[in-house]
Amino acid sequence: MTAMPSISLEKRARQAAFSSFIGAVVDWYDFLLYGIVAALVFKSQFFPSVSPTMGTLAAFATFGVGFLFRPLGGLVFGHFGDKIGRQKMLFLTVFLMGMATVCIGLLPNFAQIGWWAPVLLVSLRALQGFAVGGEWGGAALMAVENAPEHKKAFYSSGVQIGYGVGLMLASGCVSLVIFSFGQDAFNTWAWRIPFLVSILLVGFAVWVRSQQPESPEFIAIDHQGQSKQARFPILQAIKESPRGFFYIIALRLAELLTMYLVTTFALNYSTQNLHMPSQIFLNISLLVGAISCFSIPFFAYMADRFGRRRMCILGGLIGASAAFPFFFALQHGAIFWIIVLSVLLANLAHDMVVSVHQPIFTELFGAKYRYSGAGVGYQLASIVGGGFTPFIATALIAYANGDWIYVAIYLSIGCLLTAIVAAMMKPQVSSK
Repeated sequence: MTAMPSISLEKRARQAAFSSFIGAVVDWYDFLLYGIVAALVFKSQFFPSVSPTMGTLAAFATFGVGFLFRPLGGLVFGHFGDKIGRQKMLFLTVFLMGMATVCIGLLPNFAQIGWWAPVLLVSLRALQGFAVGGEWGGAALMAVENAPEHKKAFYSSGVQIGYGVGLMLASGCVSLVIFSFGQDAFNTWAWRIPFLVSILLVGFAVWVRSQQPESPEFIAIDHQGQSKQARFPILQAIKESPRGFFYIIALRLAELLTMYLVTTFALNYSTQNLHMPSQIFLNISLLVGAISCFSIPFFAYMADRFGRRRMCILGGLIGASAAFPFFFALQHGAIFWIIVLSVLLANLAHDMVVSVHQPIFTELFGAKYRYSGAGVGYQLASIVGGGFTPFIATALIAYANGDWIYVAIYLSIGCLLTAIVAAMMKPQVSSK
């Protein structure tokens, strides 16, 4: 049996929120750094023998591979998280993610080892996806299960703030390296530095998570005895909450499409198709990451008071409304409006929606199988709406001979689906 540590409820809630936040920062720094560098240099480093368009598609395909392995990570870590504890799995996810990222920074390129270079790159990206696949479910559970009853969105918002901080750190680190060594040096060797820096973040996150007590809800289940737990928690989740997976996928569309189109895809499209300086969207990523540190907890606080589903509906509608204006401004190089609309998409539409994901998704499943259910559902949505979004958007641009119209439609439909499904859902406990 696992003993309940002697610690006040408030202190445990704060500790769980901080641990979830720090782990999320490390995992998202590593995961998003890959997307930024892939958009800028991976086609020349790992796919130099193909055309520029095919090189970009290949680079974004490796970006998407990480998302393919996220459900597997959610399944494996969710299974053992429901069986032996959330804390042990979260310690392992942050360690694996960090090691994969450092290895990418040490990886020889195509000129040095030929086709082994992209093969190894894909393998390490898959390991990143596997690790982050177990991260969100566990981090969200630790924060939600330790939080006060009517402040669950606010206390668990650190999981999503970690995304913004990770994005800010990744963009800032890339910008600092380019500023310090120059674009040519970055394109040839200095791109490795941000990956190697990850080892410092990982060391701190591992220490923080080693101090984190286990979730009290898991301890309560553990005290009931293993015989009362499902042998395969994911099967119980599918059996008892089949709609939960659909809800998670639909509610994540606005989040995933807005963020990956504003950051990863727009960075590549603006530099390759519109010949804009890469620093513009790196700075925008820094901006939206910084704003999210304040906007996400604010929206979470408001959602705890006025309703989580309402926040999803509003975020989805804002995302759908801003899609066409964003690409129109991008096409015409209107920097002021690009910034304004990026903030609308990433800090209103995106942040409103993600601020309530943790309590909504975890409450869709019972405590005995929610690490598996919420974790796997969350990562399945990442494939549908996230991992291949830059790839799909690039293919749509190529299909339309450089026109952005289909990408804007793609973004609008995804955001509208989020709003519609949120409106159709039945209210949950502590939600409206």
